[in-house]
Amino acid sequence: MKMNDYQKERIIGTLSTIKEKSPLYERIFKDVDTSKIRTQEDFEKLPFTEKEDLRDAYPLGIKAVPEKDIVRIHSSSGTTGVPVIIPYTKKDVEDWGTMFERCYRMAGLTAEDVVHVTPGYGLWTAGIGFQYGAEKLGAMVIPMGPGNTEKQIKMMTDLHSTVLCATSSYALLLSEEIKKRGIGSKISLRKGIIGSERWGDRMRERIANDLGVELYDIYGLTEIYGPGIGISCSYENGIHMWDDYLYFEVIDPKTGKVLPDGQVGELVITTLQKEGAPLIRYRTRDLTRIIPGDCPCGSCYPRIGIITGRTDDMVKVKGTIIFPAQFDSTLSATEGVESEYQVMIDHSEGKDMVTVFFETKLQDDRRPALEKEVLKRLKEAIGITTVPKAVNVGDLPRSEKKTNRIFDNRH
Repeated sequence: MKMNDYQKERIIGTLSTIKEKSPLYERIFKDVDTSKIRTQEDFEKLPFTEKEDLRDAYPLGIKAVPEKDIVRIHSSSGTTGVPVIIPYTKKDVEDWGTMFERCYRMAGLTAEDVVHVTPGYGLWTAGIGFQYGAEKLGAMVIPMGPGNTEKQIKMMTDLHSTVLCATSSYALLLSEEIKKRGIGSKISLRKGIIGSERWGDRMRERIANDLGVELYDIYGLTEIYGPGIGISCSYENGIHMWDDYLYFEVIDPKTGKVLPDGQVGELVITTLQKEGAPLIRYRTRDLTRIIPGDCPCGSCYPRIGIITGRTDDMVKVKGTIIFPAQFDSTLSATEGVESEYQVMIDHSEGKDMVTVFFETKLQDDRRPALEKEVLKRLKEAIGITTVPKAVNVGDLPRSEKKTNRIFDNRH
C-alpha cells in the first residue's frame, strides 16, 4: 500500500523526536539516523518493533511523554511472560473513542441503540473501549462484562438491548442459550459487533441466524489502542482501517519484506497520532492481506482481509506446518459439521497423532460417513492424516472469553 502525504508527514514528525522521548526507541533505533528517513523506501528499512521489545520495556519504558501526562494504562491479556503495559494520554483516550464511534457508525448504529457490552473490563482494553465509543455516539450502554449468562439474558430482555458486543465464543454461547429457552421473540437485538478472536463462516451463520442479527468484525489489539481501529462494513468483504490514525503494511513473516497488496502475510502497524506509546512498524503477528480497490460501500478507508490466524498459532505436525484457519475453512465447508471443533495433537509410540473432535446434529448411524468425509477433506487441505471424531452439539466446551481450539499436548 502506498504511503500518502499525510501519513509520511506524521511518521517523519514522530521519528524526529522519538529517540529523545522514548527509552524503547532510543534502544531500538540506536544505530539508525532517523533524520534521514524521508521516503516510504527509507521507512521500510527501519527495524521492526516486536512484542518482546515491549515486555523488555516493562513497566513504563515504552512511554514517550512525562508520567504526569499519562491518564490511564492498559495491559495485554496474554497469560505468559512479563505483561505489556501501554500508557495513554488524554488525547489517546479521546482518539480511541473517536475511532470506536466511527466503527459503530459504519455498522449502522445510532444514538437510539442500546449497546450490551460483554467483553471484560479492567486492564484489558475491550470492555471500556466498547463502552466509551458507544457513549460518544450517544447510545445507552449496558456495561455487563463477561459471565453470569442468566443476568445477561435478563438485562438484554428487560432493557431491550439492540446491539451485542462480544467475542464470537460468547456470542455463540448466548445465542445457543436463547434458542434453547425459546425466547428469541423477546430479544430486540439487531446488530452484533464481534471481535477478539478468529471465527469461521459456520459459526458466523449460527450466531446470525439464532440471534437474528447482522454481524460485524471489529479489529484491534491492546498495543495499538485496543479494539476499534477497524471494522467490517455491511458488504462483509474486509475490515476498513482508520488510516488517518494508522499506517499499515503486510510483510512476509519469514523475510520481513513488504508484500504487494493482495498477498497474505503478517500485519505491521505504525501509529500516526499516539502520544503515550507511539509504535513504529509493530509486528502484530496477525495474518491478513491488504485488499486492493474500492469497497462497494463507498468508504474511502482502505481494507484488510478478515484475520485468518496468527504466525504464533502455527503448529508443526509430521513435518507439516498447520494453521488453525485451515481447520476452520475445511470444517465450515463440510455439510453436516457444526461450528465448534477441537483439535488434540498428541505424541505416542514415536508418532504424532491429530484428533479432530467436531460437533454435528447427525444421528449416530450417519456419523461414520461424515467422519470419513472430514478425514478426506482435511487430508487434502493440510496434507496429513487426522482422526476425526463426531460429537453431539454442545459436547465441546463454550467460553465467555476466547475459545482455544488447538491443543498441542506433545510438550
